[in-house]
Amino acid sequence: MSDQPDLRRNVEAYLEQVVEMLRRYELVESLVHRQASPRQDLVETVVHRQHLAGLQQLLDRLHPADIAYVLEALPLDQRLVVWDLVKADRDGDILLEVSDAVRETLIANMDEDELVAATEQLDTDEIAYLAPDLPEDVILDVVKGLSTEEREQLRSAMSYASDAVGALMDFEMIEVREDVTLEVVLRYLRRLHQLPDHTDQLFVVDRDERLQGLLPLHRLLVTDPDILVGEVMVRDYSSFQPEQDAQDAASAFERYDLVSAPVVDVEGRLVGRATINAVLDFIREAKDSEILSAGGLQEEEDLFASVWKSVRNRWSWLAINLVTAFVASRVIGLFEDSIGQLVALAALMPIIAGIGGNSGNQTTTMIVRALALGQITRDSARPLLIKEIGVAALNGLIWGSVVGLFAFLMYRNWQLGAVMTAAMVLNLLLAALMGVLIPLAMEKLGRDPAMGSSVMITAITDSGGFFIFLGLATLFLV
Repeated sequence: MSDQPDLRRNVEAYLEQVVEMLRRYELVESLVHRQASPRQDLVETVVHRQHLAGLQQLLDRLHPADIAYVLEALPLDQRLVVWDLVKADRDGDILLEVSDAVRETLIANMDEDELVAATEQLDTDEIAYLAPDLPEDVILDVVKGLSTEEREQLRSAMSYASDAVGALMDFEMIEVREDVTLEVVLRYLRRLHQLPDHTDQLFVVDRDERLQGLLPLHRLLVTDPDILVGEVMVRDYSSFQPEQDAQDAASAFERYDLVSAPVVDVEGRLVGRATINAVLDFIREAKDSEILSAGGLQEEEDLFASVWKSVRNRWSWLAINLVTAFVASRVIGLFEDSIGQLVALAALMPIIAGIGGNSGNQTTTMIVRALALGQITRDSARPLLIKEIGVAALNGLIWGSVVGLFAFLMYRNWQLGAVMTAAMVLNLLLAALMGVLIPLAMEKLGRDPAMGSSVMITAITDSGGFFIFLGLATLFLV
């Protein structure tokens, strides 16, 4: 963990170097354009090559993930300059690393031959990951260059939903038989050029490809080589099915500290493996999606996207906000006479609504997280709701008493203080109820529980808080 800040500073330093090189390049290029000369084209070509050569050398040293970070942080025109300098044999790896929105801009500026060349270098599971963003003609050309086995793997990987284990599955793995000695396995491994990434164990299968157990590499290395694989393999292991929810796999990887795990079909045949890098990517993307959904964004947005594209991405929840704001205004309008008779109500009612919104968002955050971790069952939902109502009631009494005392000291009106306390308790109870029910209802309907939940909670607690506070004040004060 201590190295993380240094790594972050390194990639930010690379970004600063790239930006500075691009600035110099654009400055010199603009000066050349201003100086009319019969040999201007030649001068421009020389200047172009000189100033981009250093940038290309820097890019050649960077990891694909670091280049992806740089591309995401650059405006479109500079992004395309950098992208043109990336060596063609690295295009595919970088396309895998960049965000979906930025990948779209890069692919839009590549011709079909470039896309085919970039995709052909990737494994079948990586091709499946990029396939939704690639033109159909490119996919068809890539498929032609695959073997029969690779075509079947690609078809299989593309058949699963993006949130299924099958979408994370890697087909590159090492299989062994349980009736051979460890010495035979070691000789086999020595003949390989390299091991698949994240290989911490070998998969023991029978002649029908049914998984029998796992052979961890550390057991292979420290055990007598004359012993059979079947005697040292692990028979108690975690496995997944391709149709299984990827969130289940993510939870298992975290719980059991897995590096890789087998993926088997309903008959127990080994069809692939899930690895920690794919699981971490899934967790990161799910977290990003949750954050965007909570803010009311429809999809991931390129930081430097066009104004119109950004507007389209954001308009839906703004429209909902506008409707809820009108509702809140009409609630206030119902009590215009009360506010006119007791002006203090106008100054105090935002306190009730604001605290209610914060409390509701806290509850919603807890429920959405618990749903993501699979911690809420049909039997536990009711006790959870009762618990949250209890928390809201106690918070309401505590903080309602505080704001009630504040109102009394400000306006020397104990009835107003009592109304503030009661309104606070009731609005926090409403916030707790909605904070639990909204995410559960969205989960029941098959929607993302985080999708705009904070917007909905805020709207309800605002309108509800105004109605409760002003209604009580009308009944007891006016």
